[in-house]
Amino acid sequence: MQGLDRQVMKWPPLLVFIATSLDGFIARPDGGIDWLFHQPPPDPPEDHGYDAFVSRVDTLVMGRGSFEKVMTFEQWPYAGLRVIVLSRTLGELPADFRDKAELHRGSLEELRTKVQGSKGVYVDGGQVIQSFLRLGLIDEMTVTRLPVLLGSGLPLFGPLTGDQQSADQWWQHQDTRVFAGSGMVQSTYRRAGTA
Repeated sequence: MQGLDRQVMKWPPLLVFIATSLDGFIARPDGGIDWLFHQPPPDPPEDHGYDAFVSRVDTLVMGRGSFEKVMTFEQWPYAGLRVIVLSRTLGELPADFRDKAELHRGSLEELRTKVQGSKGVYVDGGQVIQSFLRLGLIDEMTVTRLPVLLGSGLPLFGPLTGDQQSADQWWQHQDTRVFAGSGMVQSTYRRAGTA
């Protein structure tokens, strides 16, 4: 499915908004994200562009691992968004979350049909992002780097083809913001094509 034709597939905009460590990890080797919350909140408070980003989407597609992590949060962070959890192994969602999310166990084409008509789709979770990147489906990425080195963990990026060969993807830089209070640096890129 490498090089899918976006016009034929008719996907809505597929957007990434994610945080990484300085060394490019989105979680510890065990999936832990405690390091995301270790910094004191900036004064004055800052949402680091999340509200503006979420105003551009109405659907969130995430993997099972991300969903299981979110289930541990005190509050559901995706109120107002349609949440679709991708999993081929999960039989059903836990009862407490069936009114918050829906399970998708089907094909990519079936997913495309489900999200048709969305104004924008927030793609979240390392494996899901990597899969969509390999297929050339992500339109825009906003990556926020936190000033912490983890040394090891789950990387945001991986091989860009299924057979581990290089398949360079070029992206156009749109904007970079520095948040002085938190030390975070956020860059947004739009797909420029492949080389």
